[in-house]
Amino acid sequence: MTTLFKNASPTLLPQTTTLRLILGDQLNASHSWFKQVSPNTVYLIAELGQEATYTTHHVQKVCAFFSAMAEFANALANCGHQVIYLTLDETQHYSDLPALLEHIITSKQLTAFEYQQPDEYRLAQQLAELAWPNVTKNKYDSEHFLLPFDDIKAQFAANKHVKMEFFYRRMRKRFNVLMKDDEPLGGQWNFDSQNREHFKQQDLADIPSPLLFANDVSAILARLKRHNINTIGKAQSQLLWPVNRRQSRQLLDYFCQHLLIRFGRFQDAMTENSRADWSLYHSRLSFAINAKMISPSEVINKVIQYWQANQQEISLTQVEGFVRQILGWREYVRGIYWGNMPKYATKNALQAQRPLPNYFWTANTKMNCMHQAIKQSLDYAYAHHIQRLMVTGCFSLLAGLHPDEVDQWYLGIYIDAIEWVEMPNTRGMTQFADGGIVATKPYAASGNYLNKMSDYCKSCHYNVKLKTEDNACPFNSLYWHFIQRHQQHFNRNPRMTMVYKNWQKMDEHTQQAIINKANNLLENIESL
Repeated sequence: MTTLFKNASPTLLPQTTTLRLILGDQLNASHSWFKQVSPNTVYLIAELGQEATYTTHHVQKVCAFFSAMAEFANALANCGHQVIYLTLDETQHYSDLPALLEHIITSKQLTAFEYQQPDEYRLAQQLAELAWPNVTKNKYDSEHFLLPFDDIKAQFAANKHVKMEFFYRRMRKRFNVLMKDDEPLGGQWNFDSQNREHFKQQDLADIPSPLLFANDVSAILARLKRHNINTIGKAQSQLLWPVNRRQSRQLLDYFCQHLLIRFGRFQDAMTENSRADWSLYHSRLSFAINAKMISPSEVINKVIQYWQANQQEISLTQVEGFVRQILGWREYVRGIYWGNMPKYATKNALQAQRPLPNYFWTANTKMNCMHQAIKQSLDYAYAHHIQRLMVTGCFSLLAGLHPDEVDQWYLGIYIDAIEWVEMPNTRGMTQFADGGIVATKPYAASGNYLNKMSDYCKSCHYNVKLKTEDNACPFNSLYWHFIQRHQQHFNRNPRMTMVYKNWQKMDEHTQQAIINKANNLLENIESL
């Protein structure tokens, strides 16, 4: 029997005893829950005000999750499962998720509640605290990540730095990925040093156009407006992101066939001079993976299989760079998150206090790198990892922006941002607010890095080669201001020795001019 309910009072089958909750990022069709159809079980998928408003999300992010949830509910119902699918129209009268669960369980006299381990701490706590008389409660693994949840504590002790490279090697060995006779293919673990090329003019014309979808989300946009859900970013009635497993697999296939060939080589590059400048050679699979429409294992296996069949065209360098992002970094930041929460969310090691400038919400800044990265984020709910780390992230670090505000911006603006993956990247990697749990040194850089890895500087209002003049690149003096004001924190860091030697080589007059310039920029940060 196929039943898709769209109201808060469904007529359940007489045998129904168990309610199973599926959160918006738990759309895993391969989960063992769904192997058998049971008349005893009903699944709940619901649009919730609490999830749409716990931060101010990009409108495309909300539309993507809500659309994917509806697609998944339909898929389950078509397979014969009982499903309660509720939109904001039906859940508006419930203050939060516990209130909705209370209503369904008590009104339908259900005797069991089951849920999958949430990926966010706040939801894990919320669900852990629930209890009803005569109702059993069971928690299951999400069956998505490679590293089992119960293994996290053994690998990630609280407040301890875990070197990502060593974790990545352990994962390669454990899951036999790109290995032969217990040794890494190609004779080395990491080809990152070969993956730092910038685009030359002749490279730009070769970048393929991105694969885009056209999912109608006009009804969702109407609901968001009807229920006064505050969002940011550019709305699209035809959403370009994948919202079901079929589209997710199409995007994976497209990456393998058209983008993998140069992914590693240009994975750090940035440009504003390409028809595909916002997507480049990146897979853009992060939303599909984080919503669990497609698994990391499936993605890794597909990419490796495609490379093995096309080794004359695709090098190991490209494949290893991609696998490292999924098997290494993605699993690593999840471990950092769960190994350190909830205290991780309050860390501010550098005591950064400045509020976010207004142009983070408008892209109206004369700094072209910031304008390009923010505008792209507002337009597409997407920026690739170097734009996040070395443009908006680096600026936030140099300017001393409060990590709470930086966290909320990253969490809201990006379609793939869920707290477990966002927070270690932001508070840890970009802001060094965790004091070195993630990074062994701050990812601070002057304009020279941006000029090396992008063409942003060529059309910028500011001159990347100047430090103290009126039209000098703000990143330059802000970089040295950051180095100087945190000297006690970093001057004994062996990875920072050369930086402080270079600072000390400058004469006192030059140092003071740089500091004065940076102070003036910070005092007038809204006008940059």
